[in-house]
Amino acid sequence: MTNTTQTKHTISILVNDQPGVLQRVSGLFGRRGFNIESITVGQSEEQGLSRMVIVTSGDDKTIEQIEKQLYKIIDVIKVIDLSANPMVGRELALIKVKSEPSARPEIMGLVETFRAAVVDIGTHSLMVQVVGDTEKIDAMIELLTPYGIRELSRTGVTAMVRGNA
Repeated sequence: MTNTTQTKHTISILVNDQPGVLQRVSGLFGRRGFNIESITVGQSEEQGLSRMVIVTSGDDKTIEQIEKQLYKIIDVIKVIDLSANPMVGRELALIKVKSEPSARPEIMGLVETFRAAVVDIGTHSLMVQVVGDTEKIDAMIELLTPYGIRELSRTGVTAMVRGNA
């Protein structure tokens, strides 16, 4: 029986490292009305191949349709719904937060609690680097918001299946 509930899926796509592949893959999502919540692209373990990790939402039938459509793109080698297996997913965020010297101890306490790191200190700001799952990043942002977030940059999720798979 298929799941008709909209759930978040993390899809890994192994592609030829060629110009235009990212545009063709993202264009497929746009043409079909599928939303990309997050996309990361980088080298894979094989020379000449790149790995895309896309987070999208949909029911089982929608995800199956996305996979079938992706395989129609000539440069797509392999498509895996990582969410169907135990997986590790991580994201990185850089957060520049307003930080007067009097507020720094509180902010440093949050950074330490989240096992994050201060990677830059300015006269009126701190830049915090946090790595973790999406929920951890969201929680860190929420807790830093009252101090005044000046700038935020997130990488998007990258993921792999756990173990030997």
